[in-house]
Amino acid sequence: MANLLQEYRTKIRQKLMKELGYKNPMQVPRIEKVVVMVTDGEAVRDPKILDVIAEDLKLITGQKPLLIRARKNVAQYHLRKGMPIALKVTLRGVRAYDFIERLVNAALPRVRDFRGIPLDSFDGRGNYNFGLDEHTVFPEIDIDKVKRVFGMDINIVTTAETDREALALLKELGFPFERR
Repeated sequence: MANLLQEYRTKIRQKLMKELGYKNPMQVPRIEKVVVMVTDGEAVRDPKILDVIAEDLKLITGQKPLLIRARKNVAQYHLRKGMPIALKVTLRGVRAYDFIERLVNAALPRVRDFRGIPLDSFDGRGNYNFGLDEHTVFPEIDIDKVKRVFGMDINIVTTAETDREALALLKELGFPFERR
């Protein structure tokens, strides 16, 4: 079991119950899933780039990515329906907490000129979305063997009903939010 999941079940849940005023531990917000998405504009011209990206994404998440294809034609981008354009990984349960633990403790501190992740990236329903410019901040990636540097969008879906509850959960999980 992931250290962060164990800590959530033993300490964080009780602390959030007191802080948010819940009577039942099942009311306390938790991580439902983490979705990691990578899109590369070069994939339109050279679909083999997604194979290279998929290998690194598999190392980072510990799960094989799903290939996303275009749903419709977009002439401006030379995109045709059915062309591969992105990769997506959905992490749930232990894998989600394990990924968050590595993200918070290993990857985010390695981001250049890092001042914290933005507070205004909540969606109004208790979910948090942000992006990383480089995947090389993850310790699983050997920088010498990187063929293509790519960014990723990370969506953290929680069971929280409000942004305030989700913020309390993510702060307890160790997310370094920017100071205002």
